[in-house]
Amino acid sequence: MRARYVLFRFAILLAFTTTCVRVYAADTFAVSTQLNVEAKMRDGTVLRADIYRPQAEGPFPVLLQRTPYDKRNERGFGVKAASRGYVVVVQDVRGRYSSEGHWYPFKNESNDGYDTVEWVASLPHGNGKVGMFGGSYVGATQMLTAISHPPHLSAICPVVTASNYHDGWTYQSGAFEQWFNESWTSGLAQDTLDRWIRQNTNPMDGIWNTPLADYPLVNSPTMTETASLHRTLTPYFNDWLAHPDYDDYWKSWSIEEHFADINVPILTIAAWYDIFLGGSLRNYIGVKAHGGSDAARKGQRLLVTIGGHAGSGRKIGDVDFGPAAVFDEDEVILAWYDYVLKGINNEFASSKPVKLFAMGANEWRQEDDWPLPNAKQTKYYLHSGGKASSLKGDGGLSTVAAKSEPVDRYIYNPENPAPTTGGPLCCEATRLRPGPRDQRPVEARDDVLIYQTPVLTQDVEVTGPITLELFASSSAADTDFTGKLVDVSPDGFAQNLTEGIIRAKYRDSQEKATLITPDEIYKFKIDLWATSNVFKKGHRLRLEISSSNFPRFDRNMNTGEDTATARKGMPATNRVYHDAEHPSALILPLVSGP
Repeated sequence: MRARYVLFRFAILLAFTTTCVRVYAADTFAVSTQLNVEAKMRDGTVLRADIYRPQAEGPFPVLLQRTPYDKRNERGFGVKAASRGYVVVVQDVRGRYSSEGHWYPFKNESNDGYDTVEWVASLPHGNGKVGMFGGSYVGATQMLTAISHPPHLSAICPVVTASNYHDGWTYQSGAFEQWFNESWTSGLAQDTLDRWIRQNTNPMDGIWNTPLADYPLVNSPTMTETASLHRTLTPYFNDWLAHPDYDDYWKSWSIEEHFADINVPILTIAAWYDIFLGGSLRNYIGVKAHGGSDAARKGQRLLVTIGGHAGSGRKIGDVDFGPAAVFDEDEVILAWYDYVLKGINNEFASSKPVKLFAMGANEWRQEDDWPLPNAKQTKYYLHSGGKASSLKGDGGLSTVAAKSEPVDRYIYNPENPAPTTGGPLCCEATRLRPGPRDQRPVEARDDVLIYQTPVLTQDVEVTGPITLELFASSSAADTDFTGKLVDVSPDGFAQNLTEGIIRAKYRDSQEKATLITPDEIYKFKIDLWATSNVFKKGHRLRLEISSSNFPRFDRNMNTGEDTATARKGMPATNRVYHDAEHPSALILPLVSGP
């Protein structure tokens, strides 16, 4: 991934005060750079930015990025964009790197974003038009700025980001996004720790200490307990755990609650294997339907690539998607702003509003809208003789509904969860590899149910949102159910496409948990988000069902306790029903096929 998405500290670039970049082309400019330019927010907090300017009178439109990942990492894009006629401003957000204040995710981004947009709009050589760019949390800073509607914000380009920082960021359908929350928080803590050490290091405070071996390196009580570390470095992590429900803590900065406050055109860039795919798609749909102006509603564009946080290039995970998969994000961002800020008649003026990469076919498609109007919602019903466990089982998928079939059952033990194998992951890719991976090791487990079609006799394209309607029960007061769509090649390689989860006690509402009655049958609706994939002739379409995907999601201990307090779990016997009264089905948007 580009530096703007990597959620850890990068090696510090060599300091520089002014740089000139000569680009020998008729439509390019030499570039001058100012470092650590101060902007005072409404509460007096000073944030600092690096500014890249064309060496010409202008005026030029302004591109702004607000990042928690060190503004110095955007020098390359800053120089490139400035050489092509933009003033580029890259600012460290509050409490990060060169900026003052205390870091707390999401909390200050609307006010600080508003103040920063209005500040950069008044900078020398700017023309008053401001666009924003960047991905992941940097995309969140754009969305949170847009809902505060600063007058000089003209457009944004959020890349692989969410629409709701409860569901689709910190939790998903009630399950805690454990791997992302812990790895992201650990990366963020590095700069916070550096700042804390600088603030609490003073050799004068220890000069009278004897013996000298007792000299206090850091002049603060030692942080030896995990709880103390969290309170000092990452208090927000504990707050996330303390708010498992979708309550006012989350609603105050949820983009989904504020689509009507967004008044600007948006190019949303999403990715099929990205951890924020669901939210990216909801942003496009939500602003198009409910945006606060015609410019917002009619100015939506959607581009869906492959990897996102899971990687870039033609090979993502274990799969080579061919030469067409190569994608130059910088050029797309610049083309977008050439169109909306400079009025250049390029591909954004003439193309359809949606462009996506169709896997399997490995080609780009232009579409009229998302979801695709021509996609046919088709139910693939679950079947078995009651022995669908593992690859050795007898589970099937068919467009013919079941009539009378025995139940499938398995034991979910939180002490032995089904392991995460690829998928939409972030971060620390060297420790937990993201993207498409062979699922056969997971599918060999007895606590994973497998349902699949016969070998396909023709290509079948699935493009759009995917839902699993599951009739199930559990011996416990709470448990999870997971679903995963898989493309099986003739050689057996089982490529995961998209996946989802539901925490049983949040089946009706994420605002209020309600435990289930043991052994009672419930209908669960599991959102598997979306994909675009052509299942080629000779392949199989496969569905996995289980009750864990660890450590991507936290383990449900089956006790009904909240994630923050549960310590010891117990096994649960979980059952999946598929008969005339309980027609469990995978709902697929078919563009072509049977």
